[in-house]
Amino acid sequence: MEYFSAEGYEFARQVLQRGIAAAYLPAFLAAAAQFPALLGERGLLPAPEYLDRARQRRIPTLFRLYYSDRLLRSAAWTGVLVSALLVAGFPQQGPPWLPMLAFGLLFFLYLSIVNIGQVFYGFGWESLLLEAGFLAAFLGSDQVPVPVTVLFLFRWVVFLLEFGAGLIKMRGDTVWRDLTALYYHHETQPMPNPASWFFHHLPKPLHKAEVLGNHFAQLVVPIFLFFPQPVASAAAALVILTQFWLVLSGNFAWLNVLTILLAFSAVDDGAVRALLPWASFAVPDPRTVPWWFIAVVLAMTAAMLYWAWAPLRNLFSRNQLMNASFNRWHLSNAYGAFGSITRRRHEVIIEGTLDDPGPEALWLEYQFHGKPGDPRRLPRQFAPYHLRLDWMMWFLGLGASGRGWFPVLLQKLLAADAPTLKLLRQDPFNGRPPRWVRARVFTYRFSTPAELRRDHVWWIREPAGVLVDPVRLEPGRQP
Repeated sequence: MEYFSAEGYEFARQVLQRGIAAAYLPAFLAAAAQFPALLGERGLLPAPEYLDRARQRRIPTLFRLYYSDRLLRSAAWTGVLVSALLVAGFPQQGPPWLPMLAFGLLFFLYLSIVNIGQVFYGFGWESLLLEAGFLAAFLGSDQVPVPVTVLFLFRWVVFLLEFGAGLIKMRGDTVWRDLTALYYHHETQPMPNPASWFFHHLPKPLHKAEVLGNHFAQLVVPIFLFFPQPVASAAAALVILTQFWLVLSGNFAWLNVLTILLAFSAVDDGAVRALLPWASFAVPDPRTVPWWFIAVVLAMTAAMLYWAWAPLRNLFSRNQLMNASFNRWHLSNAYGAFGSITRRRHEVIIEGTLDDPGPEALWLEYQFHGKPGDPRRLPRQFAPYHLRLDWMMWFLGLGASGRGWFPVLLQKLLAADAPTLKLLRQDPFNGRPPRWVRARVFTYRFSTPAELRRDHVWWIREPAGVLVDPVRLEPGRQP
C-alpha cells in the first residue's frame, strides 16, 4: 500500500537497524562485565534485595521471579549475539517478523537489566536505547518497504532529545544564556576524553560561537526534521554534525552516536546519492506488504502517539523534567542534558594503606579507568562503552549521596574483593587487602599549556577536604 510506505528511505532503514543493533553491543558487553560486581548477588547494590523491596511494583523484567548472576550473564551474552546478527543483516533478509522478533528480544533483555539497575542505570541514554530498539523492530525487513509512520516516530524521538536539551539549558543555567557555558564544560564534564583538554583551551570567542551554534542546532533545526525533502535531510545533516562535535570532545556512552544514527531517519536516498552517486538501493514492491504487518505497525504507531503526550507536555512545563520516563516500559521519555554547568571540578580519590593511620602512614591511590586521577595521565576515550562506576564517582564529587553503594565499595576494597577490583584500572596493593581506606576530595582543573610543557601534567589538583575518614574492614563483613 502506497500510503503506508516511505519511498526512498532504504539507506535510512539500513543505518537505523544496523546502527541501533551496534549500539546495543557495548550496552550488553558492559552489563556482562560490570553488572555482577555492581548489582549482582554480592554487588554494591544487590539486585535480589531490590527485587524483594519492589515486588509489588510489577516491574517488567526477566528477573522478576528469580535473579542470579549466571542468568544475568546469559541474558547479556544473548543480547550480544542477537545484536551482532542484526549488525550483519541476517534477520533483515527474512520475512518482516524476523527482525521484529530479534529487536523485540533485544528490547526486553535490556529493559530487564535497566529496570533492576537502580542508580547505576539511571541515565537518559538507557531509555533512548530502549525506545530506539523498540521502534527499530517495526522497520520491517528487506522484503517490505519502509513504514512511513515509523520514520516519523524516529524523528519525533530526535526532536524530543534535541529540543528538550535546548529548552532545559535555556531554562537552567545563566551560562547558557550568556554563552559562557563552554568556559567550564570541557573541564568539568563527567568523563573528559583525549581531546577535552584541547577543546577547553580554544579561544573564548570560539566557545561563545559554539554555544550559539548549539542553541540553533537544538532549538531551531529539529523543527525542520518534519519538513519535506531536501529540507529534512539538511536538518538531519546539521544534527549529525553537531553530535559528531560532541563525540570528539567527550565520553557520553552511546548518547551522541545513537543520536547521529536516529537522525538518519530524515535522510532520504536522494541525499545519499548526491554524496555517493554510485549508491543504489533495492526498492521492495509496496503491494507485497502483509496485512498483519500493516496492522501491527499502525497499532504501535497509535500507542506511541498516545504516549507522546506526556513528554510533549513536559517540554512546555515550567518544571521540565530531564531524562525521565513516563511509563515502566521506557517508551514515553523526556530527554536533556546539562541544564546546569559545574564551575569547579571535585574528584573523590580513594586511598588505602597497610599502615596504621597517622603522619607516617603511606597512602596509595586506587586508579579508575575513566575518571580523572593521576594528573599525569591523559584522559582516555571509552565511549560508546559506559564505565558506570566512574560516572557514579563523578556524581559523588558533585555532592550526590553515595549512601547505598559507596560504603559498600570501601568495604569491598578493604576485603580486596576480586570482582570489584576488576572495575578499576589499578589496585595499588596488587590483590592484597589494605588495613585502612579513606576518601578525600580534590579540586581538579586542566593544566595550562605552560604547565603541561613544564610539569608534564594534564591536570592540576589541590586537596579540598575529606569525604570519609579512615575506615577498616567491619568485623564479620563478607566481601
